[in-house]
Amino acid sequence: MIRIRRRPSKKKAKGHFRAAQQNPSHNTLLSKNLEENTQFFSSLYEESSDVVFRSFVVGKKGATIIYIEGLSDTQKLDEQVLETLLDKNEFDETDFLLSIKNRLPISNIKKISTFSTCIDSIANGSPVLLIDGFEEAFSLGLVKFEKRSIEEPQAEGSIRGPREGFTESLGVNTSLLRRIIKDPALKMKTVHVGKYTKTKVVISYIKGLVDKTLIEEIENRLNRIQIDGVLESGYIEQFIEDNPYSPFPQLLYTERPDVVCANLLEGRAVLMIDGTPFSLVAPVSFFSLFQSQEDYYERFWMGTFVRTLRFLFLAVSLFLPSVYVAITTFHQEMVPTDLLLSLASSREGVPFPAIVEAIMMEIAFEALREAGIRLPKQVGSAVSIVGALVIGQAAVQAGIVSAPMIIIVSITGIASFMVPRYSIGLAIRMLRFPIIILAGFLGLVGVMLALILIIIHLSTLRSFGTPYLGPISTQQKNWMQDTFIRSPLWKMNTRPRLTGEYNAVRQGANLKPGPNKSGE
Repeated sequence: MIRIRRRPSKKKAKGHFRAAQQNPSHNTLLSKNLEENTQFFSSLYEESSDVVFRSFVVGKKGATIIYIEGLSDTQKLDEQVLETLLDKNEFDETDFLLSIKNRLPISNIKKISTFSTCIDSIANGSPVLLIDGFEEAFSLGLVKFEKRSIEEPQAEGSIRGPREGFTESLGVNTSLLRRIIKDPALKMKTVHVGKYTKTKVVISYIKGLVDKTLIEEIENRLNRIQIDGVLESGYIEQFIEDNPYSPFPQLLYTERPDVVCANLLEGRAVLMIDGTPFSLVAPVSFFSLFQSQEDYYERFWMGTFVRTLRFLFLAVSLFLPSVYVAITTFHQEMVPTDLLLSLASSREGVPFPAIVEAIMMEIAFEALREAGIRLPKQVGSAVSIVGALVIGQAAVQAGIVSAPMIIIVSITGIASFMVPRYSIGLAIRMLRFPIIILAGFLGLVGVMLALILIIIHLSTLRSFGTPYLGPISTQQKNWMQDTFIRSPLWKMNTRPRLTGEYNAVRQGANLKPGPNKSGE
């Protein structure tokens, strides 16, 4: 008996091909004609030598596998797909696709039926199997590409705590979270951002701890982003923050899984972006940017002491040069006589006023700091240290700047290194210059004016609806125990209230350590 197979009409096949060619992202269905489908993908990937088309016959039907070299596991493709399908055994003609799916020894295999899903599958490293006579294809989960191994975070070093850090692979990063938080309440939603890169952005949160409106707001902001590509988490941060003109960061970025998990357990959401080891945490407050995970790993006395030092040196880093300029320019009567005479003698041969002197040295110090970061590690630290010593000593001997100014700038630089987050440190370094200018023209009145303006600005900031100065501005007593000080862990029984409804209870009561009532 001769079976006559009806071929799809050329008019219909050309219609499919033309619609998909005009708009590949459109959900146009695949054609039953393998030649038309192959022709479309060939034209789409022309001049792309890394895209491989492997044509063969499975059963009595033509088939083509399309994949990108370097993104797919070619060894498994040969052993588990081609060897299986090129076997002489017959396939079930009544349900040909199901027969093939059952025959392939691949755990992750999906049916896809549109050109757009095929393009996404190929771009993500999953080969696509097209078979003649069917409007459906198979996406074969054989992704394999070179990736960096899990290492200790370079930007967030620690003395005590986990040594693992995120990598550029999104799958590795999500698995690190799953290894710490094993409850199925940990949810992960995927959004694609970027017209050409189609970068995966995973919204991670714990259901029952996070407010639903926060997740909806994050999704809405991500869906509004219309950009060619996303290369780093900084792209996402600049598009979704509440106040883009503020120098203060409104999201926290980190490459440590333990920091991410700690924020998830407090009811926050985390954005994990494919291609970068840095994740974004939202919402955040001004005080959370001065917290380090080591504060919670050490006993609360040490955590409170170090955190107090951070806020003290924050004031030093921000206001010390401007206070020196204001006092030496307008308020000499505030300085003791002996110290005033010493300052006057050291500034006797300096041709510039204090404001010019301070700005010059601050710019030189910032230049040396950036040079030390950008240069290779072998010479970066040497250039920054030697450069600071040589330039400072030469400037003093040449009479360009005074020795007290060198001391002031050095103390300011050391104080700025106390800030645990690089993003908030940048804001402090940038604000230092306008405060010096105000101090040079208005004295201590200018310094106080700058402080008032900064506090007013911080009071108006929001991070996804959460007050930036909370809990100080909102007077939440249960959150006050984790701001300037760090209370004992057994006292922090409730979570901070972020937005909307929340799960308040974090741990059981009466957890204070010590002997029981019987004294045992």
